[in-house]
Amino acid sequence: MERDGKLVVPNLQWFPGHMKKAQRLIEENLKLVDVVIELLDARVPMASANPMLAEIVKDKPRLVVLNKSDLADPVATKAWVSHFQALGLKAVAVDAQRGKGLKALVREAEELARPKAEKFVKAGGKPRAARCMILGIPNVGKSSLINRLAGAARTKTADKPGVTRAKQWVKIGSSLDLLDTPGILWPKFEDQEVGLRLAFTGAINDTIYDREAVVLLLLEVLRRSYAERLRERFKLPEELPEDPIELLTLIGRKRGCLVKGGEIDLEKAQNIVLQEFRSGRLGSVTLEMPPEGKKE
Repeated sequence: MERDGKLVVPNLQWFPGHMKKAQRLIEENLKLVDVVIELLDARVPMASANPMLAEIVKDKPRLVVLNKSDLADPVATKAWVSHFQALGLKAVAVDAQRGKGLKALVREAEELARPKAEKFVKAGGKPRAARCMILGIPNVGKSSLINRLAGAARTKTADKPGVTRAKQWVKIGSSLDLLDTPGILWPKFEDQEVGLRLAFTGAINDTIYDREAVVLLLLEVLRRSYAERLRERFKLPEELPEDPIELLTLIGRKRGCLVKGGEIDLEKAQNIVLQEFRSGRLGSVTLEMPPEGKKE
């Protein structure tokens, strides 16, 4: 999307009715759990953090989990863990696909649940597993995480973000019970950059925004911060075009996205850029840093 010859952030808003239903479901079931596990995308920890969550969970102990850490810049991920810890929140980085960091996640969840569990036993109750609720926006990897923890495909995954499901309990050994919940976004993106980063990572349904504008903005970000990754992956020249449309056209030409007459199929090229970024084929990329120092 252009205005006065410059790319501008497209207006992104998405709060379907089932998101409101999911929020009510979470609020109704908070009393059943000891700890809330907030699952974030390690590439965009700030954008993937629901600002409504603190209000929803109130005084429940909270564990921040940075998932997809395999796709994120490890230096940036370490900085984010330190950032959350400085805010008084326990935080761990995990790679649910490969199972990295899961022992630390379980250990921290059990530790946060211990005070309530001990209080329950002192009141005459029988010892029980720590009860945790996993919360996160769509497409942040909740189902993959739970399946890896449980050691089997216990949850129903969906290819498209925003597909709601009923709540379900998943037992993790004898020490942890997880309550899975549908992903929820929030009613309004106060900062359009947040909506943009969620579009980059696939948390927002691809059908509700101007894909060309989003891809061109993603290429601008990658050219500024990760130019070498673009050059390596798409076999581009040392001097990258500053115009993102020229850059997209060049990528399309390198990948053979040609139509009749030798023109470049820009839509096909857009799909390639999004798929390469989201799958991690462009390497470890983090799109935002803690407030102390931003990447971009």
